[in-house]
Amino acid sequence: MNFFRGVMGGQAAGPQPSGAETIQKLCDRVASSTLLEDRRDAVRALKSLSKKYRMEVGTQAMDHLINILQTDRSDSEIVGYALDTLYNIICNDEEEEQDESEDAVTPKPKQKTVPLPDENAQKQADDLGAQFTEKFIEDPEHVTLLLTLLEEFDFHVRWPGVKLLTALLKNQGPQVQGVILVSPMGVSRLMDLLADSREIIRNDGLLLLQQLTKSNAAIQKIVAFENAFERLLDIITDEGSSDGGIVVEDCLLLLLNLLKNNSSNQNFFKEGSYIQRMKPWFEVGDDNAGWSAQKVTNLHLMLQLVRVLVSPVNSPGATASCQRAMFTCGLLQQLCTILMATGVPADILTETINTVSEVIRGSQVNQDYFASVNAPSNPPRPAIVVLLMSMVNERQPFVLRCAVLYCFQCFLYKNQKGQGEIVATLLPSTIDANSISAGQLLCGGLFSADSLSNWCAAVALAHALQENHTQKEQLLRVQLATSLGKPPVSLLQQCTNILSQGDKIARRGSKVQTRVGLLMLLCTWISNCPIAVTHFLHNQENVPFLTAQISENLGEDERLVQGLCALLLGICIYYNDNSLENYTKEKLKQLIEKRIGKENFVEKLGFITKHELYSRAAQKPQPVFPSPEQMLFDHEFTKLVKDLEGMITKAVHKSSEEEKKEEEVKKTLEQHDNIVTQYKELIREQDAEIQKLKEQVASVSTQNEQLQTTITQQVSQIQQHKDQYNILKLKLGKDNQSQSSSQGDVSQVNGVQQTEEMTQLRDEVEELRKQNALLQTQLGDKDSLINTLRSEATLSPDAPSDNTELLKELEALRSQVQAQSTEISQLQTERQELLRRAEATMASDTVQSSDGSEDRAKVTELENRLAAQTSETERLKGELKSLSEGRADLEQQLASASSSVAILQTEKSKLQTDLQESKKEQDDLLMLLADQDQKIHNLRQRLKDLGETVEDEDDLDARDQTDDDDEDEDEEDNED
Repeated sequence: MNFFRGVMGGQAAGPQPSGAETIQKLCDRVASSTLLEDRRDAVRALKSLSKKYRMEVGTQAMDHLINILQTDRSDSEIVGYALDTLYNIICNDEEEEQDESEDAVTPKPKQKTVPLPDENAQKQADDLGAQFTEKFIEDPEHVTLLLTLLEEFDFHVRWPGVKLLTALLKNQGPQVQGVILVSPMGVSRLMDLLADSREIIRNDGLLLLQQLTKSNAAIQKIVAFENAFERLLDIITDEGSSDGGIVVEDCLLLLLNLLKNNSSNQNFFKEGSYIQRMKPWFEVGDDNAGWSAQKVTNLHLMLQLVRVLVSPVNSPGATASCQRAMFTCGLLQQLCTILMATGVPADILTETINTVSEVIRGSQVNQDYFASVNAPSNPPRPAIVVLLMSMVNERQPFVLRCAVLYCFQCFLYKNQKGQGEIVATLLPSTIDANSISAGQLLCGGLFSADSLSNWCAAVALAHALQENHTQKEQLLRVQLATSLGKPPVSLLQQCTNILSQGDKIARRGSKVQTRVGLLMLLCTWISNCPIAVTHFLHNQENVPFLTAQISENLGEDERLVQGLCALLLGICIYYNDNSLENYTKEKLKQLIEKRIGKENFVEKLGFITKHELYSRAAQKPQPVFPSPEQMLFDHEFTKLVKDLEGMITKAVHKSSEEEKKEEEVKKTLEQHDNIVTQYKELIREQDAEIQKLKEQVASVSTQNEQLQTTITQQVSQIQQHKDQYNILKLKLGKDNQSQSSSQGDVSQVNGVQQTEEMTQLRDEVEELRKQNALLQTQLGDKDSLINTLRSEATLSPDAPSDNTELLKELEALRSQVQAQSTEISQLQTERQELLRRAEATMASDTVQSSDGSEDRAKVTELENRLAAQTSETERLKGELKSLSEGRADLEQQLASASSSVAILQTEKSKLQTDLQESKKEQDDLLMLLADQDQKIHNLRQRLKDLGETVEDEDDLDARDQTDDDDEDEDEEDNED
């Protein structure tokens, strides 16, 4: 005990051992002691020395401490000491404190950082923690052991275990994440920490999950599907939402980790209806003064969470889905309420503007709602007007002005309706002198003395013209009153005037920001708008000014202006329609070659993309700049430059011969247009014919099914006749056997039998006559069907398969007719046999009755009846003969039909061959037409870009239709 008393601070006699020696003795005691109390005291002593002698304890005691975790798990106290000791040697205290302060201040204004007294010592400490962490995770089982210990409910085990695992993740995050990812139920065990009733463990569990989910999409998905969203939102609600403390901040940081750049989790968050639960976070009262720093931080993170779901870097489908959900649940309306509220801190207001911007970007419904929002002023003003007033006010903070510009850009993004409304506020017919409009504010900012206001207004106005040819032409109508007594000038002319005046002022050291903004506006305005190009060139001073700017050798700051002037002049060439004789494409190119030089022009044009701020602006739509001086490029303008640079370079180097070739191509295009129109009409007619043939085939198929049903019924009737005939044969045989018993009875019975047989034969003959008539009807139907198929085959080679099926059905019907003819022959033979038997019976009856005169009356009666039956039989024979002749005719007609079928099959084969060739030719023709269409479209576009007037296909169709109508009227007049 004296040894431990010396370690724990007691006074002992003799020289004191060094720290390394003490640690060595403690490690030996941990390794060799058999009593749990001795090992526990030794580990507690190591814990007390671990901060002061971090290197020694980590080097000598780590293996012993890990062994304690493995062997003494039943004692929570010694396990807790071991975990605390490992935490002390692995964790960097200074780094942890600094990280926590940075996390807490992330959304707050930046604070001055106090430099560390000894940076080298801190770096060594950081390296030491990383080395001990790497040593600990050399064996993945150590991390698995730590995860197992976290299942212990004992506070002295679970809490230091959470802190130790958090420190390991901070020092060697990817390696520890990999071990946890492959560990069975590893992430699930950590998620259980959020359900711990002890707040300190739950809160440290949040910090652990923050480190665990950093930059690991697989773990983020697992955590999300472990019901993390539900638990975190419940904690935020329980802690008071935006009014909560640091725990709310930790939950929001974890949510950001789970959702940022993870489309799967974003979709799961939306599908789980968690967006609706975010709406109460943004409920603010009328009095917003005195917000705490923690509330500002929480609300800032909540706004960032909304932006993550609708970020422009997400897939368009996912972003649009989240935007719809935010509008439906009222979240956008709540954000607009904060936007128009009073007393909101400036940084929260700025972030709210950015959030609203991305919620409405590209969503027509959300943009329309935002356009309808009014500020609570008297009289009410649209929110857009209020925001633009802040943008052009040079006394507002720079970040706020950037946010308003971003909001205005997002409002106009893919919103032609909004673009038209903004431009309409500048037109003379819609200007209201009693109110301030968005157009008036933009013009005021465009011509103010503040260069930043000039740039913002120019970029905002350019977005009102982005990809909208109609508004570019409408803006040409805008007239400005410069001063009293002078006539008004157009907005385009005023921009060029300020540009030329700014150049004179720039020579005395003015900033280039204003001129860059105006040049970007002009380039966006006249691009892909030949009418605007003509208006620009109509001013005789513009082209000399641009050539002078490009040809001069100016300083580094002016190179960007030269590049933009080259771009503007190149647009005037590329989209020139040659309506001005002095400034045609050829003359402008000659002017460039004489005064500037083509190579020099292209070099100056390349200054734009080589500028260091160009690539920064091209990365994302939001205008984020460190300082106002670096605010030079707009994101949408960088895309315009990327599209136009190559085309302008080719247009400048294009020779007059190529221009002539384009003219020839234009004529060829007109010819091809006529050919294409004719082929299109032919294809439409063929499509209509094919549709009609398909309908006819469907009708024939229905008729075929009906005929099949009729044939089935006939087969069943024939079978019934066979059965009846067999019954009659059996009865006749029995009657012949009973003739020897009584002559009179036999004669009477035979007479009755003959009468019945005659009746039966008459019925059979009548049935055969009906069947013959039915077969003739069916044969006539088939003949008409064959004629129809022959005409269809002649008209359309597109239905060979249907003809084949019908021919097969005709062959089946033919076989059925032959079978029925065979059955008729059999019935005739049997009828002859019955007649022969009846005559033999009558002869025997006559011989037997000649011996007695008493039977003469009966014989006479029987002879009369036999004579009547004989005449009836002759008549039936005549009818049967006529039926036989009819059957022969049917067979002949069937043979003729068979030959017709053979002819049709031959014609079908020929038509199939022709069809294949026609299809092949049609495919080749369609491919040729597609290539010609593409070439025609490209050439037409090039002609349009060169300023040539080219008629569209719709105009040609309308003109052809008019010509056809005129021809029809002339024909009617001639007929009259």
